Amino acid sequence: MNDLNFYLDMAEESMKEAVAFLDDSLAHIRAGKANVKILDPIRVDYYGSKVPLGNVANISTPDQRTIAIQPWEKNMFPVIEKAIINSNIGIMPINNGEVIRLNIPPLTEERRRQLVKDSKAESEKARVSVRNARRECIDGLKKAVKDGMSEDVQKDGEEKLQKLHDKYMKQIDELFAAKEKEILTV
Repeated sequence: MNDLNFYLDMAEESMKEAVAFLDDSLAHIRAGKANVKILDPIRVDYYGSKVPLGNVANISTPDQRTIAIQPWEKNMFPVIEKAIINSNIGIMPINNGEVIRLNIPPLTEERRRQLVKDSKAESEKARVSVRNARRECIDGLKKAVKDGMSEDVQKDGEEKLQKLHDKYMKQIDELFAAKEKEILTV
């Protein structure tokens, strides 16, 4: 029984990680609304080292279409602007001397469809990860049967594993459906 819980716990941990990774990946897909997570990959030069943008400025969303970046030091304005321009987010910063603003443009229909495809591809990667975790667990249970585990325990384990699999697949579907709705809402 100890072996069974070991394999199920390992599989569940892998499935949780796949869903968490999908959630994070979908958060980075720009859906026409202001989301500070699109700035996560941007690194700025701060006294000789590359640091995340959030480490040198206050980042907020005053409304649905604007991201406001307020650097803590005045000399960081040009550095932050340059980092944003050189990044691949595709938005030009507007600097008024106090705050750097990023106005999020509305998405075209074609761009919305492309973002839905990207989201679907990310969710499919998560599905594959969950299936792989299930397969690895089943393989482990089969090896455990050869090492002395009873076949009844193995069958019970596979039933529990299938329930875990279905639970995480449902979570993936829900995350994708929510992101798709967010992207397609005009």
